[in-house]
Amino acid sequence: MIKTVPTTPYGDQKPGTSGLRKKVPVFQQANYAENFIQAIFDSLEDFAGKTLVIGGDGRFYNREVIQIAIKMAAANGFGRVLVGRGGILSTPAASNVIRKYKAFGGIVLSASHNPGGPTEDFGIKYNIGNGGPAPEKVTDAIFARTKSIDAYRIADVADINLDAEGTQDVAGMTVTVIDPVADYAELMAELFDFDAIRALISGGFTVTFDAMSAVTGPYAKEILENRLGAAKGSVLNFVPLPDFGGHHPDPNLVHAKELYETMMGPDAPDFGAASDGDGDRNLIIGKGIFVTPSDSLAMLAANAHLAPGYAKGLAGIARSMPTSGAADRVAEKLGIGLYETPTGWKFFGNLLDAGLATICGEESAGTGSNHVREKDGLWAVLLWLNILAVRRESVIDIARQHWTTYGRNYYSRHDYEEVDSEAANGLMTALRDQFGTLPGKSFGALTVETADDFSYHDPVDGSVSNNQGVRILFEGGSRVVFRLSGTGTSGATLRVYIERFEPDTARHDLDTQAVLADLIAVADEIAGIRARTGRDEPSVIT
Repeated sequence: MIKTVPTTPYGDQKPGTSGLRKKVPVFQQANYAENFIQAIFDSLEDFAGKTLVIGGDGRFYNREVIQIAIKMAAANGFGRVLVGRGGILSTPAASNVIRKYKAFGGIVLSASHNPGGPTEDFGIKYNIGNGGPAPEKVTDAIFARTKSIDAYRIADVADINLDAEGTQDVAGMTVTVIDPVADYAELMAELFDFDAIRALISGGFTVTFDAMSAVTGPYAKEILENRLGAAKGSVLNFVPLPDFGGHHPDPNLVHAKELYETMMGPDAPDFGAASDGDGDRNLIIGKGIFVTPSDSLAMLAANAHLAPGYAKGLAGIARSMPTSGAADRVAEKLGIGLYETPTGWKFFGNLLDAGLATICGEESAGTGSNHVREKDGLWAVLLWLNILAVRRESVIDIARQHWTTYGRNYYSRHDYEEVDSEAANGLMTALRDQFGTLPGKSFGALTVETADDFSYHDPVDGSVSNNQGVRILFEGGSRVVFRLSGTGTSGATLRVYIERFEPDTARHDLDTQAVLADLIAVADEIAGIRARTGRDEPSVIT
């Protein structure tokens, strides 16, 4: 019933910060998914008889790999598997299930906000017992094992029924198919004042949420419409589809353009939001205003005490280095710690586990708190609704009052997607070569103060992460940051982050790109973006 299958290593199974991501046809190669899953199990210890959580975002090839993972978990000695009905578990919901049921860990099948379909993206990542992404020491061990693997173990049994809740047996291992939404909805009801939100909505407050034909749909439908009373139809594109309906499930102003245009129109609802492929990112748009992820983090942190789950205050705030400094001033006013980390949610895990931070955020539309160990798109939406329900003010009024109190960080991210990898790496190398010559150099009214490659010293475990992004800091507080992203599967994505702090209240309602125009030009001059990439403009501006 248990068989050992001889195999040979593949040379490209190196997991990044979000696990292993490749195109579907790569994962469909013989033994490719099996090799990586066995490498995960071979890199773990003392899991015999324990519980493993398995689920994914419903993208193409999700069900097939879930069946493989279940059979391999049985063959490798796990005692129990919890799997979402239909193979569905959003990334934050999977984190919650791991934590709630004290599972040993979990396998999450997702490529986050990347497109899905027969020729598009797929991914596998491992989450540890705290519910968060595996740390580098684990992913390094997994990669090392993929390079020498010579066999994998799998139960030679029929596929289970993923669509029927209840318990089944797989080669002596118990498999329980669970409601993917129930535990998560229960947690949200504990954190937020559902009665206050219901009262807001029953009073005529209108909500539109675009699930982007991705995994958050069932969660948003249950919570926003069924439990909070939003009108039927408030949750758009709520059925998860293997190809996300042919759309790119990234909640930004390009891929959620229709929602943005609705919210900027004369008949806009009071509040608009969206989430991504696996449910860990969010887009927040009020009537007539897009709230940048960096501002959203700061505004959520400043108002979190209005929700029951955070009424006692925050221990600290953590943000990724490229995220704007808006949250820094909130932390300073609250008298709590502010932690600047590399990009990647796993860096927040140590801070959350140690009780140093309560709310965390990344500029790439990821925010969350200590309720799980992943960023959580729907959580951010519900916290916004809780704040709106208590303050009874519009999103734009809350934003303006925040800027009056703290000043405004004008901020934008320019993404150059699928850039030739050699050109992208050459650009970063050339930037680092300029560190010694940039300080004191003037570009019009802008003078460089410092230039460096961000390094992070973890205050909990003492680990050091180098080369996390090139920072060019200008006198007066403006900055430009350059880094290469590891979330794509084709070429490289160059991300350029541009930021200017504006304390003058009279200058808080200006056009962001106009305010940043001189910094954008200087970024190109210093890095040679057009010359090195051949791109005249970014693929996406947020």
